Amino acid sequence: MLNPQSREIDEPLASFIEGTFVPSDADTLVDVINPSHGRPLLSIPAGSAADVDRAVASARQAFDDGRWSLAAPSVRKRTLHRFADLIAAKAGALDALDAGEMGKPVRETFCSAAAAANLMRFNAELVDKVAGDVFASDQHSFVTQRRVPRGVVAAIVPWNFPTYVAVLKIAPALAAGNCVVLKPSELASRSSLLLAQLAVEAGLPPGVLNVVPGLGETVGRALGLHPRVDMLTFTGSTEVGKRMLQYSGQSNMKAVMAECGGKSPHIVFGDGVDLDEVAELVGRTLLTNQGQICSVGSRLVVHRSVEAALLERLCARVKRITTGDALDPATTFGPLASMKQCARVMEYIESAPAEGAELIAGGRRALPDSGGYFVEPTIFRNVSMGSRLAQEEVFGPVLAVMPFSDEAEAIRIANGTRYGLTAYVWTANLSAAMRMAKGIRCSVRLNAAAPKGEGAGHAFSYEPAGESGLGTEHGIAGIESYLRRQLIWVNHG
Repeated sequence: MLNPQSREIDEPLASFIEGTFVPSDADTLVDVINPSHGRPLLSIPAGSAADVDRAVASARQAFDDGRWSLAAPSVRKRTLHRFADLIAAKAGALDALDAGEMGKPVRETFCSAAAAANLMRFNAELVDKVAGDVFASDQHSFVTQRRVPRGVVAAIVPWNFPTYVAVLKIAPALAAGNCVVLKPSELASRSSLLLAQLAVEAGLPPGVLNVVPGLGETVGRALGLHPRVDMLTFTGSTEVGKRMLQYSGQSNMKAVMAECGGKSPHIVFGDGVDLDEVAELVGRTLLTNQGQICSVGSRLVVHRSVEAALLERLCARVKRITTGDALDPATTFGPLASMKQCARVMEYIESAPAEGAELIAGGRRALPDSGGYFVEPTIFRNVSMGSRLAQEEVFGPVLAVMPFSDEAEAIRIANGTRYGLTAYVWTANLSAAMRMAKGIRCSVRLNAAAPKGEGAGHAFSYEPAGESGLGTEHGIAGIESYLRRQLIWVNHG
């Protein structure tokens, strides 16, 4: 089994196919760099179409012979619960793998491996909860519609929360009875491979969950175009999400679900909201995983009457961090995931003043002597609505502050990007809150402080708007994305 504590591995990782490790056909290796110090950690194969063919053939055979899809619901449910237990038992190891490869601090609980175990448990409970429909018909017919698994699901996941997002895809796909080929990000592959090992240990039949590491242009493209894949589920950039739709059209019209980029606004009214609470939540989400979250509130749309007071509190909040190695339990703010991502974020920061933005916090590389990819939490005010900082997903700890005067202007700014993932509204006025919820086109969280309890747990679902993607993910409704509706019409005497 993979050694989660190892910071250096001599041999390249292999694919996990039919319950065992299989060497890649690729003759090119890709170095994985520890972003906390900028030194090589391990190598992975670039991947190949032949690797994908083997994995898809394994998943196809497993699905067609019914070793998982035809197993009794109680068997699948127990297996997924055992899988969840093993994830929970290995949570520290999984978090350490992700911290070493992409820089998520091991102490960060948001979208951690422990949270992934709970997500797996939730989906295990859905195995026997999804029902079909019986339609009213005449006395000579019986018309019903049942939900059946789609078949082979290719899951392509990003690097920002490697363990959690992998489980976000594979848990509902497996609960629905599908077989899966998982492609992790080339920046963070080891936790996905460990998950596959744990799945077999839990009793998941070989071939039901396969993992193929590699590059997007090799493994991702081959999965997107593969004629024996029935569904693509993708999380990542809008640019690549569009490519997945193209791959579907160029091949077999496989179903596509895609959660893509975001430019989510925090909308703060000056009508009596607790500015200390707002500053704490906005600051904490900007700092979580160094702002590398698709739904991070990267635009602060604030009423002019409270802008100065809120920014004073917010600037103080983002300074309360401990920056350092993501594997250090004391670290609260780690590095960006890669040199490329660091350069991208710094380019946004350095170009913002030319578009009129005023820097009020951060703006520089941090810990320059470490060799790591650290960037200070950064806040700009006076950001114009048409600027890159207001329109494009930075995917880093950079906040664009945009003032507003009335509800109409706030809604116009909130809806004023190509994205539509989620929005956060802070107001003490219930009527204003409802008007904002109805005026904003995406999912909305009102009075967006963290819930006092568990809230809806994992039961809620979301569906993006605009170029933030398509399809329903998460929760009770989300599992239906991995099921197809089959009509059965019986005529009788």
